[in-house]
Amino acid sequence: MKCGARIIRPLAATVAVVAVLGCGGGSEGGSARADWPMYRGDAAGSGYSPLAEITTANVGHLAPAWTYGLASSPAGEGAGDPGRPARSQATPVAVDGVLYLPAASAVVALDAATGEALWRHTVADGAPSRRGVSYWPGGGADGAAPRIVFCAGARLIALDAATGTPSTEFGDGGAVDIGAPYNSVPLVWEDIVVVGANTPPGTAGGIGNARAFSAVTGEKLWEFNSVAQPGEVGHETWEGESWRGRLGGNAWPFYFTVDEERELVFLPLAAPIPFAYGGDRHGANLFANAVVAVDIRTGDYRWHFQTIHHDIWDHDPPAPPVLFEVDRGGETVDALAVTTKSGYLFVLNRENGEPVFGVEERPMPASEVPGEQTHPTQPIPSVTPALGRVGYEAEDLVTAEDTTAEHAEACAELVESAGPLHNAGPYTPWMHRGAEDRGATLLFPGLAGGPNWGGVAFDPATRRLLALSQDIGTMGWVEGDTEADPVTYVLRVARPFSFAVRIGDVSWPCQKPPWGALTAIDADTGEVAWRRPLGVTEGLPAEKRETGRPGRASAIVTAGGLAFIASTDDRRLRALDVETGEELWSSELPLQGNANPMTYAAADGRQYVAVTATEELLVFRLP
Repeated sequence: MKCGARIIRPLAATVAVVAVLGCGGGSEGGSARADWPMYRGDAAGSGYSPLAEITTANVGHLAPAWTYGLASSPAGEGAGDPGRPARSQATPVAVDGVLYLPAASAVVALDAATGEALWRHTVADGAPSRRGVSYWPGGGADGAAPRIVFCAGARLIALDAATGTPSTEFGDGGAVDIGAPYNSVPLVWEDIVVVGANTPPGTAGGIGNARAFSAVTGEKLWEFNSVAQPGEVGHETWEGESWRGRLGGNAWPFYFTVDEERELVFLPLAAPIPFAYGGDRHGANLFANAVVAVDIRTGDYRWHFQTIHHDIWDHDPPAPPVLFEVDRGGETVDALAVTTKSGYLFVLNRENGEPVFGVEERPMPASEVPGEQTHPTQPIPSVTPALGRVGYEAEDLVTAEDTTAEHAEACAELVESAGPLHNAGPYTPWMHRGAEDRGATLLFPGLAGGPNWGGVAFDPATRRLLALSQDIGTMGWVEGDTEADPVTYVLRVARPFSFAVRIGDVSWPCQKPPWGALTAIDADTGEVAWRRPLGVTEGLPAEKRETGRPGRASAIVTAGGLAFIASTDDRRLRALDVETGEELWSSELPLQGNANPMTYAAADGRQYVAVTATEELLVFRLP
């Protein structure tokens, strides 16, 4: 919402938001912003709210306020009939006392204080993205009304925010064909909507370029070539004709972030397809696995930083960077921090993409797969250590003393059945295996990555950057048909897929704990402030339960000194002290909270915390 704008709409009856609304909502601001108008709260992706009714002193009293079912049923979402599953990963947006979010087959508007449905729009011929929706405050030359904007497959759809009816002035009756499926949340900034693309093999729509459209008319504004074309920066990093028709390099993240002063949007781009064998694409392969800064009005290239050269591990930067300021000896640097699935966090200068704390190009092992030419070096941060496990040695295998005898025995059997496991540290190449061979590369982090799509939160009070990383290994190898023309190699993974075994109905990794951790980084030094395992393994004795658990979502932070996070597969929403990492409160969820939480002040002036737990939205407040 632009500074000074004030949108009041009916909430069943006429209700006005009594909380004070701030302008801008940047992570450094001190305004009492009541809303959560974007996926990560603001354009900087800070995951920060200045609300402070809930504090470290009273969070222990946090209690359920209301819930809303997201599964589809004959009576509509919220009716209690499980119906079609939602499998939600959505973070709602909150504007002027209304929550907007996707359900299984519809987009809904809810009274933020009570959960009462204000309107429900069923999506025809498909389903809304299960990851979220965006809010446009209205405007344009004709003074268009505020809109809810979301994706359904390859369609970008706009609804009137007050009624849920299609905004017929947008595109063709309220929808635009964006050219490729995008399963995430559009970025809305001023009158511009930016979308990415999801392009697995066989997906219609071609290369997964980011695109921008007018929020007013739906007119296409620009498209950025994620695989550098002839004459463009980076084209020389594709040997021969390997760039031609190349899939991948797509902008698939759940959201984007914007440097509003410089008018730059940051595109985190994925690995090339196919990813595990790059013998047909020698070179660094830009802009795959890079964060690219482009002009948000024109799509023009400004700078890039490639986090992995010639990726064969599918370890792209899964979330856009968080924006903040770094104090370097009294000098302020406008910075960003971006994570990769390979476990590293890079802090870069927003002006030019140069590392703030230094990055070293370190030698890496070469692939032995015929025809493959892995890059001889990879960028490693000089100060900030990896957020999770990036290597494995035989002594890292779990023992009965670490967990239980049953678990240790099952893991020893897994290692024996898999054959020799090979790991040479970060960026270990996939081993080449013939039909009669045994053994596998044990990759850490595995294909699921360490940090994932949840992103990094920034707390301006403590100067902490918070990131979750999971430690799940993958056992795999490359095999192929050497008689084919051209020679073809594909990735094969062991069964089970992960370096883990089932104990009861839960997966337990086979390396020593921790198996997932939340790390706080000092934003001004790049050093670790604290790190704690996040999540418990229920089947262990009490003194061993704090193992950490896998999770892909991340944390938010508040002016109350709190970090809220669900994410882990032990089905809990937690509140932690941002200063120390101490857990102060938790609540068991009906299913995994595989989504980023959010917080807002409703029309009653109270602060609420909300998270989707797969099939329903759960909302908490103080009594």
